[in-house]
Amino acid sequence: MEESDLDPDAVSSPSTELFADKSRTVLSSNESPDVPFSQSVNPYRGCEHGCSYCYARPTHEYLDLSAGIDFESKIFVKYDAAKLLKEEISKKSYKPDVICFSGVTDSYQPIERKLQITRACLSVLREFRNPVSIITKNHLITRDVDILGEMAKDNLSCVLVSVTTLDENIRSRMEPRASTAARRLETIRFLSDHGIPVGVLVAPVIPGLTDHEIPAILKVVKEAGASFAGYVMLRLPHGLKELFLEWLGTNFPNQKKKVTDRILDIRGGTLYDSSFGTRGRGEGAFAEQIQSLFRLSLKKFALNSVGPKLRTDLFEPVQGLLFPDPNKS
Repeated sequence: MEESDLDPDAVSSPSTELFADKSRTVLSSNESPDVPFSQSVNPYRGCEHGCSYCYARPTHEYLDLSAGIDFESKIFVKYDAAKLLKEEISKKSYKPDVICFSGVTDSYQPIERKLQITRACLSVLREFRNPVSIITKNHLITRDVDILGEMAKDNLSCVLVSVTTLDENIRSRMEPRASTAARRLETIRFLSDHGIPVGVLVAPVIPGLTDHEIPAILKVVKEAGASFAGYVMLRLPHGLKELFLEWLGTNFPNQKKKVTDRILDIRGGTLYDSSFGTRGRGEGAFAEQIQSLFRLSLKKFALNSVGPKLRTDLFEPVQGLLFPDPNKS
């Protein structure tokens, strides 16, 4: 796609600062029983999208930075991500499996338009025929339809588009530098039309603010070409609790008490419970109502609850470390 076709709604903030991430590895493993992938790549730490609810915000505190403005304006970049990825999956000890992009921050956040690190990593995976799944809320992913479409022909790629709300008043305040809901529907339609399996992640569901939108969201994403969908309840680990409640009080003061009470209800009287199995769904009567609403909506709109099983048997080790051109289709 041409630069003029890229998402005008998702542009880098003028205050964004980039720092080199000197990590020696790029492939992360996951052993959490309630996360549906075992390995992931995060080309960036921090995220320009600036989503008020992002559970990854507290990770910036490990860098002696704030989970607030620093998280969305001081971005750490793994400039060598593609090279490191190629080295890691070239090892004899590597066992082919689906690699998720990215699990923590969005690999298609605005700065990716310029740096193309995610695209370079996808070129490596295409070269090795290693399956990939991607979670994003940015229309920019359509730029890489050539790579993803080619991989999809062999059942090596799928995409999950995050759709939190259809209400632009909420979306623009909650996800200030992410694609609009309309652009995300365009993304689903475009990828689906090019043969790429597309699902939707309604995440996070914010009880008392966006939970009622579940049927409407699933209806329109199905019409746009999505074939499967899942959801994750709002998570507020560590200092994110205070940040989110402050955001809520500033932007939606009339709903603050209702939302807070609902969060307490689904988290057993606290604002966050990190227990495996319940942290993504919550518990109690209200959490069960949301789960029931989601299941009924899946059935009504003929959406699957899980995505396609990607192939790992096509993996082909590549000799040498010749580096692919990320702009080569």
